Amino acid sequence: MDSYPIWLIIAALALGTFLIRFSFIGLTGNRPLPEGLLRYLRYTPVAVLPALVAPMLAWPAATDGVTDAPRLLAALATVLVGWRSKSLLFAILAGLVVFYGAQAAGL
Repeated sequence: MDSYPIWLIIAALALGTFLIRFSFIGLTGNRPLPEGLLRYLRYTPVAVLPALVAPMLAWPAATDGVTDAPRLLAALATVLVGWRSKSLLFAILAGLVVFYGAQAAGL
């Protein structure tokens, strides 16, 4: 099998990724970004974390897509602790403790 098409696809994806990043980082240089854009960019981490976690809650691969109590309880604990403490670290630790505690309890 000829590996030329695979390397061509990899090179095209690498170039596309570079151009997307360069368009934002390289072209703006040292110029200040508009305040409106900065306001929207502040929400990026808040949007990325749930986007990474939601598939693990809605369709966990470990249980073949069946939601289970430990994951839901851990998500609830994480949201509540994060909301009350405003600390990402405490929220993640609370979720871990509840998840492993619920698994150890047999839920």
